[in-house]
Amino acid sequence: MNKQKALGYLSLAAKAGKLASGEFQTEEAVKKRRARVIVIAEDASENTKKKFRTMGEAWDISCVSISDREEIGRITGKGFRAVCALQDENLAKAFLKAVNDEKEE
Repeated sequence: MNKQKALGYLSLAAKAGKLASGEFQTEEAVKKRRARVIVIAEDASENTKKKFRTMGEAWDISCVSISDREEIGRITGKGFRAVCALQDENLAKAFLKAVNDEKEE
């Protein structure tokens, strides 16, 4: 893959209204069982990373670190975003496949 392909799925999810963006919305999506994948910016604070990785483990949700806050914000049409959550099952599967393909190269 491509990091660009994975980021493309984030953009698509945002346009489709299937992306919880920001800490509050992501936490709410997890607690309401709508989150399928939690995306954490690589340059997020250690507290944020720990909080959402712990939350992901507790709720059995995959957590992925990709890109930086600025690029995630730009891709999703928001300001800087340290964390977001994909809420569509098919987009989440495609996103994870793209991320895993990137790691294999």
